[in-house]
Amino acid sequence: MSQQVYQFSNTVIDKMKAYYANFLITPPQGALFRAKTNEAVITAYKSGKVLFQGASPEKAASLWTKDAKTASTQATYSNKAKTNSYTPSPQLFSSNHIGSDEAGTGDYFGPITVAAVYLTKAQISELKRMGVTDSKALTDLKIRRLARDIIQLNIPYALIALRNEKYNQLQKKGWTQGKMKTMLHHHAIQRLIKKIDQSPLDGILIDQFCEPVVYKKHLASEKEVLSPSTFFMTKAESYSTSVAAASILARTSFLKQMDILSEQTGITLPKGASQKVDQTAAVIMKKYGENRLTQIAKVHFANTKKAHAYLN
Repeated sequence: MSQQVYQFSNTVIDKMKAYYANFLITPPQGALFRAKTNEAVITAYKSGKVLFQGASPEKAASLWTKDAKTASTQATYSNKAKTNSYTPSPQLFSSNHIGSDEAGTGDYFGPITVAAVYLTKAQISELKRMGVTDSKALTDLKIRRLARDIIQLNIPYALIALRNEKYNQLQKKGWTQGKMKTMLHHHAIQRLIKKIDQSPLDGILIDQFCEPVVYKKHLASEKEVLSPSTFFMTKAESYSTSVAAASILARTSFLKQMDILSEQTGITLPKGASQKVDQTAAVIMKKYGENRLTQIAKVHFANTKKAHAYLN
């Protein structure tokens, strides 16, 4: 288990506690709060220090490091730049490029959605002025508004949703979530390339969720190949406006699908994978039967098993 520690102001810690409201667990003595997500356990202390530990503490911390007193986004990129042939040059961020990102991967309810967005140099500046940034730093209301603005500008994009029933079928066939995401990104990017046709394209940037060699292996298993000038980068939405726009469109699509599923079930489906999610899954099983979950949830998540405890 790896860990990272940052120093934050009380204001930021209050924002963090509100953000993780659905993931809070009993904190240790001396702590302000503790939250448990799929990526990490986050513990905030009265001293202002926040400990991120678990499977992907750096990913969890990346939501907040821009507000940390000891963190520097630019330094983080500089330290990791040019580590391999799939690392983008900083010049790509201000060039004509495609960015892709996904939403819903850590949520028990709802689909996985992937968006790819193509921006020209001029459009990058325009979207920055609009406030397009990493969707994780925005409220859902702001995300929906920005998505509407992006679409009204007629910016080329492609969007794909992997609905729960198909997700569960693929998972039973042995597909990992990583392979599913790979194919979703690939198909969204290919659709967008066809859409923009002969428009100048300096590169493609994918918000990295696995090593490039693994990504290429997943593609090869389905007889697909990586497009030329494709790059991978963690936290890409913090640097590329194209990826940030893609994250906003993907998140908005996920939210819309959650609205539809909530209306169909007559139950407001919570996001994430918290105890509240377990309880909601149990309510759905009581009301509709367990088979209904295959249409609205990622049933291999531990939440399904935990929900059974509420049925006894």
